[in-house]
Amino acid sequence: MTKARTHWLYLAPALALLITFTYVPVANMVWYSFHKWDGLSPTMTGAGLGNYVRVLTDEEYRRVFLVSLYYFAASFLQIAVALYFAVVLTFQRRLRNLFKGILFFPYLLNGVAVGFVFLYLFQPGGTLDTVLGFLGVSGDHLWLGDPDIANYSLAGTSVWRFTGLSFVLFLGAIQSIPPDLYEAAEIDGANRWHQFRFIIAPGIRRIIGLSFILAISGSLSVFEIPFIMTGGANGTRTFVIRAYETAFQFRQIGLASAMAVVLLLLVLLITWVQRRIVPDEEVTLS
Repeated sequence: MTKARTHWLYLAPALALLITFTYVPVANMVWYSFHKWDGLSPTMTGAGLGNYVRVLTDEEYRRVFLVSLYYFAASFLQIAVALYFAVVLTFQRRLRNLFKGILFFPYLLNGVAVGFVFLYLFQPGGTLDTVLGFLGVSGDHLWLGDPDIANYSLAGTSVWRFTGLSFVLFLGAIQSIPPDLYEAAEIDGANRWHQFRFIIAPGIRRIIGLSFILAISGSLSVFEIPFIMTGGANGTRTFVIRAYETAFQFRQIGLASAMAVVLLLLVLLITWVQRRIVPDEEVTLS
């Protein structure tokens, strides 16, 4: 057996799983998107581009899509907080491991558990209102019942849960930078800000780019937190929740598939634009 065939033999199980559980379902989803189907009938009716026209022109779908902007804006806060703590804990030695665990712990929790925990936090007269009362801010607030602030509350929950992931990515990238560079910078009189600007930021540029890609895709595909906490009520219905309802409540599999394809193409387009604006260049610090 040749060496090339040996390589393919090792790759065959992974490729089989990838094709079976990723590419085949995606191909089926694209096929469904050009049909009208309730998911139960043995036959499908061709719809052409009708499903895509409805998704792109119906005001209802554009409105639920705009809810993702709350999570998109919150993702920048998430990245900033994660990067700040990653830099601080890189130089801070005391209780560093404790703070690492505290920051990463929320990401380990199941999304359903996070949703129920924050339901008690945000309920009128609940934990958050009690804390605000101690700080002099009295009154009960409809954190999830008021359409004006419900999406801010849910986006804040998302930041709390996913900051740990960005933090670990940044911390690992920063720790991969040779310590000699920091020592040389200190000898030259560079403070922490200069070290961050000229050593850390260029050194972890690829991870920052990856974090923005994850932030974009994550903000567009938010589902579990608003679904569990509000069910999409009070103006918190996201594009994915709407797709879920279209498929499993209204039995419009073709239309829901078209929504999923549009979302996939949008994520790929934004990722491509981001890579063109910030190209993935090799960074040399030494």
